[in-house]
Amino acid sequence: MSGELPENIEWRAEQGQIPYREALESMQARNEAIASGDAGELVWLLEHPPVYTAGTSADGAELLDPRFEVVEAGRGGRYTYHGPGQRVGYLMLDLKTRGRDVRCFVHSVEGWVIATLGDLGVECWRSEGRIGIWTRDVDGREAKIGAIGVRVRRWVTMHGFSVNIDPDLSHFTGIVPCGIEEFGVTSLAKLGLDIGAQDFDKALKNRARDFLAALEGKACSLP
Repeated sequence: MSGELPENIEWRAEQGQIPYREALESMQARNEAIASGDAGELVWLLEHPPVYTAGTSADGAELLDPRFEVVEAGRGGRYTYHGPGQRVGYLMLDLKTRGRDVRCFVHSVEGWVIATLGDLGVECWRSEGRIGIWTRDVDGREAKIGAIGVRVRRWVTMHGFSVNIDPDLSHFTGIVPCGIEEFGVTSLAKLGLDIGAQDFDKALKNRARDFLAALEGKACSLP
């Protein structure tokens, strides 16, 4: 594994919180600049103050308690929560040079996060018919530890993934996360792991070349 990325991909890891609307505007501007050839690609890791975001398939009935600001995100998917203790990864990558395959991109992002969490000691997997990252919770039941939601505009990706490191899990009760009622939400902290955002960022970066190799090779999976 190597932590070095190609020079044309910027790696930005924020330490403070960035309001969701501000990040969304920055992401949209970078997307346009990449598509027009005026900026390089970007992997952007950050954290938001508490917010509920609505994807293009969001059902109003699944917004149970709008105790935080609700923002229409423009990504695919339904309602999700972002907040302190959750690491969000926004991926602005040009698929024109990587096969123009959105399904492969989503599959490869899932594989990247699964491999990263595996390196940190958490066995995770994909679940048929349920986009996201799943693991075994402390009660033995399957639970979601990471969410995936993307948008592609002019073949440049936006949005990406989120991983629960140590968020307030009660904040998820204001929505039906990703429209799935029958499964819970967990975190690295709930599973007994003392792993910070910087630890996660480092492990993710160590798997970045594997992710790019899978995406560019259209293998749609990671070792």
